[in-house]
Amino acid sequence: MKITKINQNDVEIAVVSSSEILITDVQSSLDFMATVNYEVGCDRIILNKSSICEDFFNLRTRLAGEILQKFINYQIKIAIVGDFSVYSSKSLKDFIYESNKGKNIFFLSNEKQAVDKLSIG
Repeated sequence: MKITKINQNDVEIAVVSSSEILITDVQSSLDFMATVNYEVGCDRIILNKSSICEDFFNLRTRLAGEILQKFINYQIKIAIVGDFSVYSSKSLKDFIYESNKGKNIFFLSNEKQAVDKLSIG
């Protein structure tokens, strides 16, 4: 896992890149948040969707809800970057749409969009 810290609009954002899956369950998401906070002290994170297990994107597993609730509880904003058009689930599309209307969790197609979203207030 490689963490790069960027600053935009006086907001520090951690950009995490990894060739392996980092988040597979609630505990690994807590470990991930703790590692990012310890290494770069950021409460805003950009992560590629390939670093999250596929079960996360199957809402029936409830994994997405459980994991993202931890991010909200610990006041960590996250932008998950990738191509979400590969998923046909209407409920997942609705979930992504509703998340993107909020202020804490975003599903975006590229890193620039993620930086722009996370660097607002």
